Amino acid sequence: MGRFEILIPLTLFICITYAIKLVLDARTRSKLIAMNGSGDMLRSLVQQEEQQRRHSALRWGIVLVSLGVGFGVIEMFGWDDVTPGAIAVLLGATGVGNLISWSIAKQSPQ
Repeated sequence: MGRFEILIPLTLFICITYAIKLVLDARTRSKLIAMNGSGDMLRSLVQQEEQQRRHSALRWGIVLVSLGVGFGVIEMFGWDDVTPGAIAVLLGATGVGNLISWSIAKQSPQ
């Protein structure tokens, strides 16, 4: 029962933060449109947002796969308790996933 007492306010905070971000993004877009920005500028903005979404999806996918590999390594060694070694494997897997994602994003055409 103690886990849910922490989970509910945390989830609420994340939802409120995300809603604020969405509102601010929409407001920024509407101001750009209201300023009669050039078509090229608006097209560039939309393309940049699309690329950011793709890179974000790529990053999360790679990080989650690397964490899955990390959990697989922990299971393979039979570590049942939370130990510094198990935490180090998960942190290392997350770091490797982020580095791979950064490397792929850097190589992709802008």
